[in-house]
Amino acid sequence: MIIGITGSSGAGKSTVCEILEEYQIKVLNADKMAKQLSKKGNEYLTDIVTLFGEEILQENGELDRPKLANIIYNNEEKRELLNQCTFKHIHIAIQKEIQRIFSENPKAVIAIDAPLLFEAKLEDICNLVIAVIAKDEELQIERIIQRDCITREQAIKRLQAQMPDEFYTSKSQYVIVNDGKIEDIEEQIKEVIENITL
Repeated sequence: MIIGITGSSGAGKSTVCEILEEYQIKVLNADKMAKQLSKKGNEYLTDIVTLFGEEILQENGELDRPKLANIIYNNEEKRELLNQCTFKHIHIAIQKEIQRIFSENPKAVIAIDAPLLFEAKLEDICNLVIAVIAKDEELQIERIIQRDCITREQAIKRLQAQMPDEFYTSKSQYVIVNDGKIEDIEEQIKEVIENITL
């Protein structure tokens, strides 16, 4: 079984995934995989440089993430260009990892943590999708600031660049509301797991 986990930035998907791992579910984090793929010497980084030029590289040849983020969060067209490039590479990497996991354990349950799950068409390989939302926007902003060490203005800009909660909830089989109370999240996840395994 493959479960998709999605939702906007700061919704608390990481917390949900940490709890899912307690159920022996193997989590594949699309953002972390993309970060690995963008290391110096990889084809993905070469493609990014082709799109945005060498000025998005640090002196050591590695990707300058803050510089690239500044470009894409101020230009929707360039953000879409990067997304399409990322989707291509992340699809291949995730498929390979899924094959590896299932070859070791055919009964494994895998969760794909991807903010752009639907945009990347990754839901096509999932049996079901869980949307994670936070109804408190201020909480989301705080989470983004802390996680990415950015300013409030930058965090708001990132949130505004993403889809509203309805986009995720209308396309998902389950919805988990993460407003910070760990007991509530655990209870919601328990209900989902029980439904899945019935």
